[in-house]
Amino acid sequence: MGNARNIAFWVVLFVLILALFNLFSGGQGTMSSDVRTYSEFVQEVDAGDVSSVTIDGERLRVRGNDGSNYTTILPPGTDVTDRLLARDVTIRAEAQQQNGILAYLGTLLPFIILIGIWIFLMNRMQGGGRGGAMGFGKSKAKMLTEKHGRVTFDDVAGIDEAKEELEEIVEFLRNPQKFSRLGGKIPKGALLVGPPGTGKTLLARAIAGEAGVPFFTISGSDFVEMFVGVGASRVRDMFEQAKKNAPCIVFIDEIDAVGRSRGAGIGGGNDEREQTLNQLLVEMDGFEANEGVIILAATNRRDVLDPALLRPGRFDRQVTVPNPDIKGREKILGVHARKTPLGPDVDLRLIARGTPGFSGADLANLVNEAALMAARVGRRFVTMVDFENAKDKVMMGAERRSMVLTPEQKEKTAYHEAGHAIVGLSLPKCDPVYKATIIPRGGALGMVVSLPEIDRLNWHKSECEQKLAMTMAGKAAEILTYGEDEVSNGPAGDIQQASSLARAMVLRWGMSDKVGNIDYQQAHEGYMGNGAGGFSVSAHTKELIEEEVKRMIDEAYVKAVSILKEKSEEFERLAQGLLEYETLTGEEIQRVIRGEPPNANSDSDDTPDNGNAPSVTAMPKTKPRAKPLAGPEPEPLA
Repeated sequence: MGNARNIAFWVVLFVLILALFNLFSGGQGTMSSDVRTYSEFVQEVDAGDVSSVTIDGERLRVRGNDGSNYTTILPPGTDVTDRLLARDVTIRAEAQQQNGILAYLGTLLPFIILIGIWIFLMNRMQGGGRGGAMGFGKSKAKMLTEKHGRVTFDDVAGIDEAKEELEEIVEFLRNPQKFSRLGGKIPKGALLVGPPGTGKTLLARAIAGEAGVPFFTISGSDFVEMFVGVGASRVRDMFEQAKKNAPCIVFIDEIDAVGRSRGAGIGGGNDEREQTLNQLLVEMDGFEANEGVIILAATNRRDVLDPALLRPGRFDRQVTVPNPDIKGREKILGVHARKTPLGPDVDLRLIARGTPGFSGADLANLVNEAALMAARVGRRFVTMVDFENAKDKVMMGAERRSMVLTPEQKEKTAYHEAGHAIVGLSLPKCDPVYKATIIPRGGALGMVVSLPEIDRLNWHKSECEQKLAMTMAGKAAEILTYGEDEVSNGPAGDIQQASSLARAMVLRWGMSDKVGNIDYQQAHEGYMGNGAGGFSVSAHTKELIEEEVKRMIDEAYVKAVSILKEKSEEFERLAQGLLEYETLTGEEIQRVIRGEPPNANSDSDDTPDNGNAPSVTAMPKTKPRAKPLAGPEPEPLA
């Protein structure tokens, strides 16, 4: 329809331009013919040289006896008819009404063309929506058809509770008598809340595939327009469409684009957004009932939504769609691996255990990366090695083996990462070390990744303190090995992570006795200039907060230094092992710090797992470092 409308517009525009050209070119052609004065015309009439005269208003078109044609202009108030009749000249007259219409159309034609061009441009600005340029207020909701790639509840896994909530809505649409005989009413709306990538939009597509009723989908940003009142008009039009197709479902994705709290921020809210939200509130639960119209919405910013939007009667249900647990991750992996041929060694439960905190989108990406890696080396199915490499790529970034590092840079990176690993293994409440590498990945020269054994739902103070110590261990290792003057900017990321965790402990979690059990996060954000507003706190409180943050980080650093000095031999072995093998898993790290080769079954013909290190039968002998393991003893805080 859009292409046909555009083609028709261009055809009409071309015809109008052609008519305008012909009109003006015709007039110019007439004017450019032979023109004589009125005196010459009178002389020729008196001489009998004129055969016929056509009177066209003030213009006389003259035909001579010799066949010549010319025009002349009749002076105002002059009557030449008697003179012509006296000389037996044939007189013709043309109706002035036709000429007036043509002149009138010729005057209007440029304006018609300009209006047509304006309509076309406005239509393109509005994205060719319904109603063309006059359809500013028309809804952009699209009827969702799943003829190809239909999604059902069988394709949704790992979020069983959320799925059950929405399955009930689908059942209500299919069999309303089952609920209405007990006085139950169909929910007016359901809000899907959860982190990005957990499957909120997938759930909505599954409802569209299962419900068997019209399903309209629209984004929250489609309501917002530069013209005030357009968004409210689109909301009205959307509900009018929905009422005509009731019972039906309307899905609004990213509703926080239009549903933010009114009056929030400095200087008030945007009039257009607030009017749109007000109209949405009225349409969802106003004087007119919307029977059979169910509103589904998705957001990962529930905290910014207007309270009036969240009350019962509008969004009756708020369905939380969290990150999946280990059972959910296993089911999600099974769904995404349906079309992927898996090798006999692939254990989806083991992969699920090694991916805590992954969302559904992360797991889909993991399966896809594993399939791509297997195809890259020409395998006919995906093996466990491919999944491990894909997990490393997703969690740590792609390897940058082409990056040129000097031996000094590699050595400093090895000691830095060995410090993280040794402290992490020494503290019981730190997450187990999954892998350590000095191969540059992403934006880092090396990294140590630790994963929890089970899904972590909360943090305790002792766990946070030990995590801080592990985070600061990289800088502690560099200073102990090379001295304070040789410390690099490598610990910049560690310092940032430690500062963020320590501030969360002090500002939000109440883990500082001096600051107390008060949430200062909002005040601190306003103080830092993030525009969050917040509330005012005294200068003494601000100073106290920063002192507590510094104290926690300093104590963590002292603990890291103490552990590295106590386990200096294990620290040295691991650093040399990373220099030799570049990448070590958690089990291999345990063998290396005991002085054993990483591969328990290693012999003289074996090669390490990464295929890049030389064959070994035992751990390399330790070599002297740039500086003995020493350094200034940090002053413990009082």
